[in-house]
Amino acid sequence: MAAVTQTWRRHIVGQLKHRDLNQHHRFQDLIRFYIRLLEKTSLAKGILSCSTRRRSSDRSSVSSLLHQNNDLKKTTGELAYQVLELQQQIRTKECVLEEQHARLVEDGSRLEGALDAGRALQRRVETVQEENGTLKRKYDELLERRRREEMKLREETVRGEGLLEDLIHLKTQAAAHMNSHNQRRSRAREANLQKELQTAARSKVTVDSCSSAPTSRSTSPKSDHQQDSTDGGHVRRFRSLSASSPRILSSFRDLFEKRRGHSVCSLEEDLVFPVWFSSSARVPVRALQVLEAHEQGINAVRFSSSSQLLATGGTDREVKLWEVRSGSLTHRSTLNGSTEGITCIEFDPAGFRILAASYDKSALLWRLDDSVPKLTLTGHRRKVTAARFSGCLHQVVTGSADGTIRLWDLQRAACVKVVEVSSFCSDLVCCENSVISGHFDSKIRVWDSRALRCVQELLVQGKVTSLDIGSDHRQLLSCCRDDCLQLVDLRGRSNERVCFRADGFKCGSDSTKAVISPDGCFLAAGSADGAVYIWNVSTGNLETRLPDRHSSSISAVAWSMSGEYVVSVDKSRRAVLWSDI
Repeated sequence: MAAVTQTWRRHIVGQLKHRDLNQHHRFQDLIRFYIRLLEKTSLAKGILSCSTRRRSSDRSSVSSLLHQNNDLKKTTGELAYQVLELQQQIRTKECVLEEQHARLVEDGSRLEGALDAGRALQRRVETVQEENGTLKRKYDELLERRRREEMKLREETVRGEGLLEDLIHLKTQAAAHMNSHNQRRSRAREANLQKELQTAARSKVTVDSCSSAPTSRSTSPKSDHQQDSTDGGHVRRFRSLSASSPRILSSFRDLFEKRRGHSVCSLEEDLVFPVWFSSSARVPVRALQVLEAHEQGINAVRFSSSSQLLATGGTDREVKLWEVRSGSLTHRSTLNGSTEGITCIEFDPAGFRILAASYDKSALLWRLDDSVPKLTLTGHRRKVTAARFSGCLHQVVTGSADGTIRLWDLQRAACVKVVEVSSFCSDLVCCENSVISGHFDSKIRVWDSRALRCVQELLVQGKVTSLDIGSDHRQLLSCCRDDCLQLVDLRGRSNERVCFRADGFKCGSDSTKAVISPDGCFLAAGSADGAVYIWNVSTGNLETRLPDRHSSSISAVAWSMSGEYVVSVDKSRRAVLWSDI
């Protein structure tokens, strides 16, 4: 900046010198005239002084001198006038020079401002260049990172394809192994059944029956053991028949000769299931056993039709089977296969299989002697909240939070009917040719299971959390979020209802499950305060309250078909076995 200032100053000094030189040349003639005038004036004064001294002697030259003096005065006047004109020109030139000097100063200041602006722009250009350099480096780094990520993606894609191929290969091997295992077991069962039939054909067995007892026919080879067993004081009865009867033998022969195709049901499951009769329910008064049944909260509990097995399902994705013996629960096995928590459990009437609904949008079917799911039913878009065996053999019904109810054929392992409902389906029950569903829109819907067509709607006062149907299919129990249990009479078209409430009872969640006792005389439900409430159906009053065994809200209650036991489960992993023993 100092160098620029010195250059500007030298420029101004040079301009001033140039101006002085021009002005000097312009007034050079005026100066010469003025000097001559002064010389002539001095000469005139000398002449006058000489003439005074010689006045007396040379009076004749006075007139000539006066004439010369007049000429000199005229010349002096002319020269003075020229001096005035030249002075006026000098003042004009000086004004012009001052204006030029002012413009020069102004131009100098503007030039300095422009130089400052130029320097600022230069600094800005340098800053922008630095920023561009930084952005270029970052861009290069991003390009390099992208290149590395693309390389990793290609490697992971190749690795994923390899893993997928390995998984498909392993699944294929596992499927082949399972098919081989199932075929061996099926052949072994058929061989054992043939041997038993051949033995039965050579002998004649007659079982006496009581004329007043209901009759049921069983063609299962395993029924011999079930005929002799008793559970809670009830005995299974059979009608007399001859094992060597040609009609019976031909029916068994047809079973062996039938091609099963892709059915997922075993031979025993195709046969007529055993019939169990409920005994009078006994109101529990004490806890026989308290145990931590799962690693996480328990959502569902169910007794088998024989009351000898109990199933529990929890958030830990497991279904556990418990044997009920002499007032205690003994762990028998664990059924795996669900990828998320269990929401509902159901035994099949024959006691060979168990069905469960899951948060993973599927329903799973197990055989009780195999921990691996025999069948997985998928198709729902949200969690499956209920899964039940329908009144028709080899069919199950599922309800989901996606607002659909689906009917499945187990022989084909496929969904055969879908019904769209405008509300969250919380629970299902099945009876004969009907399916009854409970929903969050405070409605209970009755469907014709043959066409899955809604034939009736029942309005309740709150979101339905669970449904249960009596063993005689005459009464329907609903539990709602308005802290009320309603018992609906299904025999008449009026659907008479009775409401059951109690001080302190509160429905703890949107999936709280209540049950009817096997004889239809009592209702049981768990409350948010951790107590089990039991009502008497005939009086409508609270029969008993079982507290102090649960530390959190009770999620589900189950009553054994023998009427002897009640089991309650809660969100804190605890299961409690109740009885009056």
